[in-house]
Amino acid sequence: MRGRSLLSTINTQLSALRAQFTKYGRVNSRTRTTFVRIDRLFRFFALGLLLASLSSQAEARKHSTKKAAHREQQSSAQVEAAARLQIFLDRSNFSPGKIDGHYNEFTWKALGLCRQSRGEQPPIPPPGAKGNVAPDINGLDLSSIEPVFTNYSVTQADLQNVGKLPVSPKEQAKLKALLYRNPADAIAEKFHCDVHLLEQLNPGTMKSIKPGDQFRVPNVEPFELGTVKEIKPGSEINAPAANELPDEADKPPAEQPEASQNPSTAPVSTSVRIDTKTNMLGVFEGDRIIAAYPVTIGSAQTASPIGDWKVKGISIWPRFRYDEKMLMHGERSGHFYMLPPGPRSPVGVLWIALNKKGIGLHGTAAPDSIGHSASHGCIRLANWDVVRLAERVKSGTPVSIH
Repeated sequence: MRGRSLLSTINTQLSALRAQFTKYGRVNSRTRTTFVRIDRLFRFFALGLLLASLSSQAEARKHSTKKAAHREQQSSAQVEAAARLQIFLDRSNFSPGKIDGHYNEFTWKALGLCRQSRGEQPPIPPPGAKGNVAPDINGLDLSSIEPVFTNYSVTQADLQNVGKLPVSPKEQAKLKALLYRNPADAIAEKFHCDVHLLEQLNPGTMKSIKPGDQFRVPNVEPFELGTVKEIKPGSEINAPAANELPDEADKPPAEQPEASQNPSTAPVSTSVRIDTKTNMLGVFEGDRIIAAYPVTIGSAQTASPIGDWKVKGISIWPRFRYDEKMLMHGERSGHFYMLPPGPRSPVGVLWIALNKKGIGLHGTAAPDSIGHSASHGCIRLANWDVVRLAERVKSGTPVSIH
């Protein structure tokens, strides 16, 4: 572009010289000959500058392409390094939420709690840690995560869990189940990851997915919908809708056996503590944290109930009573829709009821939203995390929300 601009400028100057030639050149043949020579000289000079400029631009583009390729290669390496840490944390039951190949906010929080469980000092996130800053990973056996990404062959069962998913609750209530929106949604949840990461790992293959297709996926323990029915919670409950269980008054404690004189043989109690400031849920044995998961809590309008509660029971594949007035304002109305169960139910695949009516710890239809949006008072987790939590609690487990 610069060469062409220069050529245009020279042509403008030549036009001005021609105007002068028209005025004075007719009376003098020598002047005419001189002008022609000057004209040719300027044109050869302009052509040389144009060719030099084009060559320079081509070299610049070549250099820019090399830099872009280098940046892409760096980015790929960074994605793998961040995913390795996220998979390590996920396997250790200190979930970073969706695996996206970034050192995001919840990766830092999960790492801090994992370090705490090991009796180590939690890392301090950089100020306003919204960027992709790598934390200190010294002392962590990340070499155990190999490979970081593994190959997975799509099955017919994966596609059977995909179906029509209308937006409105009225239309959802007409269905038998609320299934995944598309195969990519199903595979991403199965491997605890972000759909965008799945697309990045498998470019150009996400639009048409069929059984037998091979995909690169994070090397985590797959979340299998079929195993949800096999969960053995401490106390399973049945109800028309999970959020319809009544309040339960605290029962007088049963007569307890005398405490053991040997503290090492005393039973260790499990408890759940939810930090509404950090949006993290911790599972504790005594005072030691043994697992942690990101959560979404209530909004200012429909806040999660601060206080000390207990697990009342667990509902697998729960139905959900969608009452907009109740969800938005906490007032029950007669206008509601009974939504069927499924992985894309508003409460996900599992509901852990508390002894507070309408409040529970449950899954979600949108794992991307965990930790980043407000619920209607309950505590939301990714489906793969709420299933792991359910295996650690039972009826009567203390749940603190503070």
